[in-house]
Amino acid sequence: MEFTNKNFQKEVLESKVPVLVDFWASWCGPCRMMAPIIEELEKEFKGKEVKIGKLNVDENEKIAQQYHIMSIPTIIIFKNGKPVEQMVGVRGKEELAKKIEDLLKNK
Repeated sequence: MEFTNKNFQKEVLESKVPVLVDFWASWCGPCRMMAPIIEELEKEFKGKEVKIGKLNVDENEKIAQQYHIMSIPTIIIFKNGKPVEQMVGVRGKEELAKKIEDLLKNK
């Protein structure tokens, strides 16, 4: 899922389920390393009560500034419209999957 200035409020902040947002940019090497991991997680958790997607910081500067994104990739997990976890740098699929599973268990 692609998050933008236009859909961020509805898809992330007003979401009834937790949302993992990967803040990235096309010129960022580590972000390109994260892309297949995010795509795998999207497939793995499809149909479960979680949203997983990306937000391009160059195209959506307002949101990136709002959440003080200084380095990318940055992953923020939102629950009930609030950031509950923030990770900077490349992360492994297993680490992210565990964080999502923990969130789903502790609804």
